[in-house]
Order: sequence, then structure tokens, then C-alpha cells
Amino acid sequence: MIVQEVMTANVSCVQQTDSIQKAAQTMKSVNCGSLPVCENNKVVGIITDRDIVLKSIAEGQYNASVRDCMTNRVITCTPEMDVHQAAELMSEHQIRRLPVVDSSGNICGMCAIGDLATIHIHVNEAGDALSKISEPSAGQNAVH
Repeated sequence: MIVQEVMTANVSCVQQTDSIQKAAQTMKSVNCGSLPVCENNKVVGIITDRDIVLKSIAEGQYNASVRDCMTNRVITCTPEMDVHQAAELMSEHQIRRLPVVDSSGNICGMCAIGDLATIHIHVNEAGDALSKISEPSAGQNAVH
């Protein structure tokens, strides 16, 4: 099975110059926790609800832009990628969502760990990926 068969198409995006409020409102309206940051339909970053809270709100920066909070290094996949490879990418990079880009580099969807978990034959693989994603990275302090 390939990513295109499980991904979410028609993805909402934000731009680097958008406010974090606009990003949060978009997340609320489409009921998601992350958005790709796109310029001319190309993925240049990703912003999560957690990014907004930790990199802006917690620092008292209520008027920040998406650029101030987003992650620049984005791992992507293609619609033709096998879902096993997508699960491995998520596990390897400890991420829960992959923007899906076509051969021209244009965004065409999002593949989330939940998309993989809905496929019966991949439940164990998605579960393994999720458990690796949830492990603290080296240098992170445990919460007590």
C-alpha cells in the first residue's frame, strides 16, 4: 500500500508571514495540531500547536509570526512511497506527521501516524513507530 491511499488530501497551509493566531485559528477550524508552512505551494516548514505554546506563548510573545515558531527542517514523503517506509521515517525522526509532496515539490497531502494505524495490516508497525516517536530524545529531561 502507498501513502497516497491513506493520506489526507486538500491540506490547509499557512505562510511564514502569518500570525500565530491565524495558524491557531486554522488548526481549530480543521481540527488538527499541525500545519505545513508553504510558499508558492512548496513546504518550507511545519508549525504545531506545541510550537506555538512553547516558542511563543510561554515566552510572552503573543504577536509572533509563524516564521518565529515553525520548524524549518521538514521531513517529507511522496504519494508513491510505501506506507512501511513512511512509518519508518516517522519512527527514525520521531515525528507524527509527514507532508506529502509530488515530484515537483508541491504539497499534495499529509500522512499522519493515525492514518497508518487505521490500516489493519500496519497496526503493529504504526504502534512501533508511535512508541519510538514518544521516546524522549537524548538530552531531554523526564517529567516527574
